[in-house]
Amino acid sequence: MTTTDPASDSTAQRKDDHIRLAMEQHSGETVRDYDHVRFVHHALAGGSRDTVDVSSPAFGWSAPFYVSGMTGGTAKAAEINRGLGIVARETGIPVACGSMGIVLRQPEVAPTFTVLREANPDGFVMANTNANVSGADAARIVEIMGADALQVHVNAAQETAMPEGDRDFSRWEGNIAAIIDAVGVPVIVKEVGAGLSRGTVAALRDIGVGGVDLAGRGGTDFGAIESARRTDSGRHYLAGWGQSSVASLLETAGLDGVGSLGPVGDGGAPRAALLASGGVRHPLDVVRALALGADAVGVAGTFLKVLTTDGEDALIALVREWLTEIADLMALLGTRDVAGLRTTDVLVTGPLREYAELRGFDVTAYARRGPWSRV
Repeated sequence: MTTTDPASDSTAQRKDDHIRLAMEQHSGETVRDYDHVRFVHHALAGGSRDTVDVSSPAFGWSAPFYVSGMTGGTAKAAEINRGLGIVARETGIPVACGSMGIVLRQPEVAPTFTVLREANPDGFVMANTNANVSGADAARIVEIMGADALQVHVNAAQETAMPEGDRDFSRWEGNIAAIIDAVGVPVIVKEVGAGLSRGTVAALRDIGVGGVDLAGRGGTDFGAIESARRTDSGRHYLAGWGQSSVASLLETAGLDGVGSLGPVGDGGAPRAALLASGGVRHPLDVVRALALGADAVGVAGTFLKVLTTDGEDALIALVREWLTEIADLMALLGTRDVAGLRTTDVLVTGPLREYAELRGFDVTAYARRGPWSRV
């Protein structure tokens, strides 16, 4: 495979810096908003795992989680994408690549992305680009990858922290609308670690996105990464910017036209899929997000660490273990599918509850929404 020397291109060097600094962030354990979401236990509510269906209502996916977009553009990134493609092929989970904007400038690095599709020829693969590309360029990226969907990432906080980042975000909404018109696959608008507010999701719904990925705070922190890349060590205050995906799920609750499990929108238009990534550590976090309304949950850093440390076979085994454990948890909660998780009793506590209250979202209803609380 032919790739550029990472040292010969600033974008390629930045992509390898992102991998290195992201790995450093995932070396320890911290309290996250997921830890402030707890299920009420009903001792007689459990079901049988044999009857559980873990498929996602989003895009016909057979699994409730997917590999969120990470990397591409360098030799190191190509090996990661090859490994992720193999894992996706062997387990059936959807997978995304990192931002492909570099391919438009340096077509010779396309194989560092397309290796993911080559390793996973029949699976659901998502391409990725920024919100500054034209509709024609977005369509070209989809064609190069042979993608089933296109992630368009929005990352104003990251760009603000980035030494070479953009400073004009005023055209993004119009650009996304043009991309939707130009490509023949669903467009999923994705944050990169700062979350999406209710108003943002509503605006994206209104321009016809196929899905939104809340991608909130708690996982890879690109504000911290870009600050670390700066020679002046500035912008460190942008670390931790934004809200978590859990908080964003509380924001989007009941929003018309969002989430695959609801009725179709006005005029028969399909609802936008509601995806959540950022800070997912284990199967319980997946189930928590699904119970709060996510159609599927994205995982990046947790899987990247296993892949780069222990290899493809270890990650394949982990993904299969997650699928089994999620089914076990759903049986424990007495639910047969993702829709059933929306009727479980959930306690939202601590700073997450404070956030919701300050934003005017009532979280008390989550605590008594299931049949075992109607007595």
